[in-house]
Amino acid sequence: MLISVIVPVYKVEEYIYRCVDSILAQSFKDFELILVDDGSPDNCGKICDEYAQKDKRITVIHKENGGLSDARNTGIDWALKNSNSNWITFIDSDDWVHTDYLKNLYNAVKENNVDISVCGYVNTTCEDDLHTKNSEINTLLCTPEDFFINNNINAVVAWGKLYKKSLWNDIRYPYGKIHEDEFTTHKLLFKCPQIAFVDAVLYYYYTNSNGIMGKKWTPKRLEALDAIESRMLFFKDNGFEKAYQWNVNTLVMFYYGNYIKILNNNEIPNKKKYLNNIKKRFIKIFYQYKNESFIDQDKLEFVLNTFSPFRCKIYVYKKKLLKKQLK
Repeated sequence: MLISVIVPVYKVEEYIYRCVDSILAQSFKDFELILVDDGSPDNCGKICDEYAQKDKRITVIHKENGGLSDARNTGIDWALKNSNSNWITFIDSDDWVHTDYLKNLYNAVKENNVDISVCGYVNTTCEDDLHTKNSEINTLLCTPEDFFINNNINAVVAWGKLYKKSLWNDIRYPYGKIHEDEFTTHKLLFKCPQIAFVDAVLYYYYTNSNGIMGKKWTPKRLEALDAIESRMLFFKDNGFEKAYQWNVNTLVMFYYGNYIKILNNNEIPNKKKYLNNIKKRFIKIFYQYKNESFIDQDKLEFVLNTFSPFRCKIYVYKKKLLKKQLK
């Protein structure tokens, strides 16, 4: 089999048929499907086994619950040790894919001699998009930096991509993180000189209010800030200057966005603790980058004024004073 399709499965009894059926209906047939039952307490494990009995391309792995990152890692480990496939793709078990998902991603890597291809996606809450037809398919080549800056959400998620399997030899998702792909995907993208982007909607991301990202706010949501900060250091340490500068400016507004979400949510206990956490992190970034030419001063001052109006007044005053002295 050329491609290993890895699907982590947990408490998606209502959606798994739609996901698996869309994979089995692929126009590209040379693939294996690895269903990782992450200790799901519903009938998901049984459903996976029933599919495996009907199609020899399907392997089911039953494991104790370890979370999404651990389930994906289990699938990766199995593909590396037991499969002769050359490529890996991930599909979440409540999502589904276009009939030509594998075909177009595979054609993109082969025709352009690259190690990763990426497709367009759409957020949806219904199945109306299940049979969306794409007209002419265009494939664009871009550097990892350009792709990351121009397609930020698509650049950090695990799904909607075809990876050369060997890229995973030394990379795994961090255990226990709910934003596990945001800590990881950039490391794979930036291994590649170029990436092929298939400019067509081939992946359907189901917005599920019962899913991990649909649940109400918890402190683990702050891991998204950890992920952006870790990417910033990765770009800096590896000389990706354009991505690094863009990431710093993005981080500034991300602090603000998370701060406002927590501030306006009266259901969060001890929310002052989390507000102070974000404020301290921003202030550290502020003093580190306030004099850098690439920083967006308008956004920096806006966020600073939100967190510390007095400190912002002093900062603006000193800037004006310095400007006068330089005249």
